[in-house]
Amino acid sequence: MAKKAAKKQPSQSTAVEGEVPVVGAREACPCGSGRRYKACHGRQAAHAVQELVHRPFEGLPGEADWVALRELVPAATVPLVLAAGVADEAIGEVPSVTLATVLPLAWPALRRPDGSILLGLQTQSSSGDLSRDLADALELALATEPGTPVPARRTNPGGRRLQELLDTTAAFVPEVHTGFEFWLEDAESATGEVAASLERANASAIPTEKLAGVDSAYWCGTPDKNHLRWVMDVPEEQLLDALSRLSAAGDSSLGEGTKLVGSFRAHGLTVPVWDLPLEMTAADVEKPAVEFAGKLAAVLAAPAPLTAEERRARANLVSRQITLN
Repeated sequence: MAKKAAKKQPSQSTAVEGEVPVVGAREACPCGSGRRYKACHGRQAAHAVQELVHRPFEGLPGEADWVALRELVPAATVPLVLAAGVADEAIGEVPSVTLATVLPLAWPALRRPDGSILLGLQTQSSSGDLSRDLADALELALATEPGTPVPARRTNPGGRRLQELLDTTAAFVPEVHTGFEFWLEDAESATGEVAASLERANASAIPTEKLAGVDSAYWCGTPDKNHLRWVMDVPEEQLLDALSRLSAAGDSSLGEGTKLVGSFRAHGLTVPVWDLPLEMTAADVEKPAVEFAGKLAAVLAAPAPLTAEERRARANLVSRQITLN
């Protein structure tokens, strides 16, 4: 009589339900399929990482300021408003949600003892969609007990995005700080290692101020020269053509001793950069920036083929363009 085949017991590494853990590419997939991880769930994970969202903040109010705070501004905060019903998902009350450029130890988010949330913007992205990464950290913060930092984790590829969690009709108004005292509810009473860490962080921050007369323009001071970094939501090709026309006409500066030196690419937007004299403060550049905005708007409103001189100016600008992300 043939022996009855023994019932195969599931491997301890088999994932019966929930998220499939990450293993080596050549190891058996934990889902129990019998295939290697790289040919099974690893393929899905790799695909999720490769799906790069060119403009992750598109559709949010203040898209250009989101980019500036992510890439250019050391210390700033912005009050955020949750979409209807999102706060109901939280453990306990959520008095407020605040976006912060960076948090201690690069935490993705922090749930304070009173239940309020700080969401870190300058954190490492684990997928190709920064909006989804930040939304994942926000969801985790809502589900975290008050008084607890939120640890980093791999983002769920099918999760929600910030555009689904935030009220997109609410204003986005950054407040730039001279230091990181906003990390603490009572920074003046900080002592010991906490005070020392805060002092080190403050010492590393480049002085930065947001201009009031134009949108998404930030003055910053460095030991050698000052700069104006201006995030613009004009399509890149149109903006480069317009800047080239102004450069060829000698109208691209912000006053004596200033120079348009190039631009950054960041999260789908272009960021022209001007060198400024050390003595030129943020207040000094307000009026020239407003005047330049008027010139730029006029050129953008009347597109025309570039002349040979304008094409040379454009090539010069493109050669000094740096991609930040």
